[in-house]
Amino acid sequence: MQRRFTLQAIAAAVALAGAGLPAFAQSKDPIKVGILHSLSGTMAISETVLKDTALMAIDEINAKGGLLGRKLEPVVVDPASNWPLFAEKTKQLLGRDKVAVMFGCWTSVSRKSVLPVVEEMNGLLFYPVQYEGEELSKNVFYTGAAPNQQAIPAVEYLMSKDGGSAKRFVLLGTDYVYPRTTNKILRAFLKSKGVAEADIMEEYTPFGHSDYQTIIGKIKKFAGEGKKTAVISTINGDSNVPFYKELGNAGLKAKDVPVVAFSVGEEELRGVDTKPLVGHPAARNYFMSVKNPTNTEFTKKWADYAKAKNIAGHKDKPLTNDPMEATYIGVKMWARAVEKAKSTDTDKVIAAMAGQTFKAPSGFTATMDMKNHHLHKPVFIGEVKADGQFNVVWKTPGPVKAKPWSPYIEGNDKKKDEPDGKSKV
Repeated sequence: MQRRFTLQAIAAAVALAGAGLPAFAQSKDPIKVGILHSLSGTMAISETVLKDTALMAIDEINAKGGLLGRKLEPVVVDPASNWPLFAEKTKQLLGRDKVAVMFGCWTSVSRKSVLPVVEEMNGLLFYPVQYEGEELSKNVFYTGAAPNQQAIPAVEYLMSKDGGSAKRFVLLGTDYVYPRTTNKILRAFLKSKGVAEADIMEEYTPFGHSDYQTIIGKIKKFAGEGKKTAVISTINGDSNVPFYKELGNAGLKAKDVPVVAFSVGEEELRGVDTKPLVGHPAARNYFMSVKNPTNTEFTKKWADYAKAKNIAGHKDKPLTNDPMEATYIGVKMWARAVEKAKSTDTDKVIAAMAGQTFKAPSGFTATMDMKNHHLHKPVFIGEVKADGQFNVVWKTPGPVKAKPWSPYIEGNDKKKDEPDGKSKV
């Protein structure tokens, strides 16, 4: 009797599966989602809010029934701005916690720490921050900007009449792979435009650096030698606060020496008196101040969520920024890919991600490239306002396709524009 019941049950399950209906073996357990952001240490100033943005997007998906009939369950870890710890936390998320996907990292050194682990364990990482390019991995989707979607357009703008016709450039960054590689690309680009070696100054400071008086003194001296000078800042994390404070103290005005930032937005300027910084530009793919119905909805969602969750700083002064938008897009695109694939299996989701679109708060439709795992994104140049927001003074007509391999580095024209399962670094 028991054998007959078992055979009947198996036959029924096979029939249901063949009809496209869930069989008894299909899991109803939650889908675990890893969130891998520094909530302490030097990068917490930038990364903490990305954790909250991912949680907001997950809550929205769960409010509509989750995915594949299953709720999403976030698993939040804190790698504490400790780059080797990112790798250990990734092993934990993929091995012990069995997450289907991870949203996380900020610095390129944290991403490069995670990369061999996520590839070896065939996991999935959505990376939401602008970076130096020079990488393609089957297991990573890059929702931030490649150099041609931020760094190159920013420098072209500074060299233009509207941007001040700069002739000399200071490349100032935090001492790690993103600033150094980006500046290698920018140095080659500047030389291709006829800028002499003597007209390029390059300086680096460690993570957490707080005394910028000497460096700003060097910049003032360099700028005082007769040619219009601009600073390109790839400073990351909490060092931006003392840098901008010293910039204001030194009276380095935007009209004299504009400082264009790639890793500074509304959140990093929260603790800074921005009145002396009015007019200094930043290059991003999104600003909170852009006017369109999608952004109005996004900023309201965030304000309501921050108040409901009592998020420090944001419950009273809710701010959105570029990496928050990229995080939000990443979560929503991954969810759509899961629905399309009818599975959370890494390889099936990767295939379903190609060509995914999302109406972004930037006002443009973000599209995941069919081959190179990078978003097509617009580029904005915004100038700091007295209230810490940005006034957009220039933008591309539409989204720009990412080119991970910079043509300004010798030999990159021979690189494939498609991941092959192993990262290129």
